[in-house]
Amino acid sequence: MRLLPTAILFATLAAAPSFANDTMSSLGAGGLVFVQTDDVKMLSEDLYVSPEEVRVKYEFRNEGNEDADTLVAFPMPDITGDGDFMVAIPTEDPENIFGFTSLVNGEPVAAELHQYVFATNIDYTRYLTDLGLPLTPYGEATVTAINALDDATKKELLHRALVIPMEFDQGQGMQTEYLPVWTLRSTYSWEAHFPAGETVTVEHRYKPSVGGTVAVTFLSPPYDGYDPAAEYKRKYCTDDNFIGTVKKTLPNPDEPYGAPFTESWLSYIWSTGANWAGPIGRFHLTIDKGLPQNLVSFCWDGKVTKTGPTTFEMEAKDWWPPYDRELEVLILNRQNPEPNVG
Repeated sequence: MRLLPTAILFATLAAAPSFANDTMSSLGAGGLVFVQTDDVKMLSEDLYVSPEEVRVKYEFRNEGNEDADTLVAFPMPDITGDGDFMVAIPTEDPENIFGFTSLVNGEPVAAELHQYVFATNIDYTRYLTDLGLPLTPYGEATVTAINALDDATKKELLHRALVIPMEFDQGQGMQTEYLPVWTLRSTYSWEAHFPAGETVTVEHRYKPSVGGTVAVTFLSPPYDGYDPAAEYKRKYCTDDNFIGTVKKTLPNPDEPYGAPFTESWLSYIWSTGANWAGPIGRFHLTIDKGLPQNLVSFCWDGKVTKTGPTTFEMEAKDWWPPYDRELEVLILNRQNPEPNVG
C-alpha cells in the first residue's frame, strides 16, 4: 500500500550541527500522524524518553456517532548518507532500524513499512530496486553492492547525485570507492478502527537514535559564523544555572573543552499531535537522563518535577504541542564523577 501525500502529514527534523569526526548526528522519531478528524480526540498522551528507550501511550476516543476507520502512521526521520556517515543507528535491521513495536488495546499491530529514496527531490526508489541495491544509504552491504556495479552504472549513479566518489590509497595506488548520499524516507502505517463512543489505546516503543560528542561543545566561543552557546540555548534551553554547573567542573576555566562530560542528543517529534481533534486532554512527559551523575537540559513551558535519581516529570492539560519546535534533549554524561556533583 502506497501512502497518499494528501492523506498523511509528514514531520520534518532540522539537522544537528556537525563538529568533526568525533561527532555523531542524531535521528529524531515520534508522534502519530493521522488524517484530520473532527470526531476522534486524543484524551491523553503518556511519553517516556531516555537514551535507551522511548515509550508512548495514547488514549483516543471517538465522540462521533459512527465508527471511524482510518490510516494511522508513525513517521521515521529522513536518513541521508554522506562521505563521513556518523548518524547513530539504533539497530542493524534495515527494515526496522528503531526496533519499533506497536500495540492497539494491548494487542500487537503488524505495521507496514513504506520506504522511498530521494535525491535532488526525485524519487529513485524503483531505480535502485531494479539495480538490486539496498535502500539504506549507509552500511557495508550498500557500499559493497554499489561498487560491484559496472563503471557505466556507477557513473550514472554519480550523475543522478545518488553517490559520491571517495579516493584513497591503501598502498596499492589511488583507488575510488563510491558511497551512497541519497535520502531514505520511512514510515510505518496500519489501518486503525475507532468504534463510536469508545476509547482506544495505542502504544509504541522503540530504541532512539542517540547522537553526541566526546566533549562539551557549547562552552566554546563562536567560530566560523556559528555560536554554540546561542544554538544550545535555543535548542535545549541551557540556562545560566545549567551552564554554571558545567563550568564548575572545568579543571582549567580557560579550556572550555575540558569539562568531564560527553554529550548525548535525542529528539522526539511531538508536533504531529496537533492533527487530532482539539488539544491533548492530558499530556504527561517523563525524561530519564540515564545515570544520577549525568546532567540534562530541555525546553518545557511549565513546572518540571524531579521524581527520582534520574527522572524528571511534567504534565499539562488541554495541551497543544509547540508548533515551532520538537522535543530536543541534551544529556551530559559525567566521566569519573565526583560524589558531590550530579
